[in-house]
Amino acid sequence: MGTDVLSLRIDHELLERLREHAAKRGMSVQDYVVRTLMRDDFDQRFQAAVEETEKFYGVT
Repeated sequence: MGTDVLSLRIDHELLERLREHAAKRGMSVQDYVVRTLMRDDFDQRFQAAVEETEKFYGVT
């Protein structure tokens, strides 16, 4: 899989919070943000799969 570049402009306070969260996990800010985005994407896909399964079995 290739990589691309995404540039963000965020305020200083948010960047500092991201640095703190990343440091607690021994990660760079970049790695922390990417991991957070991947986790959120997984959560959304998982929720959609659960909803489809519930529809299939008539749970909802």
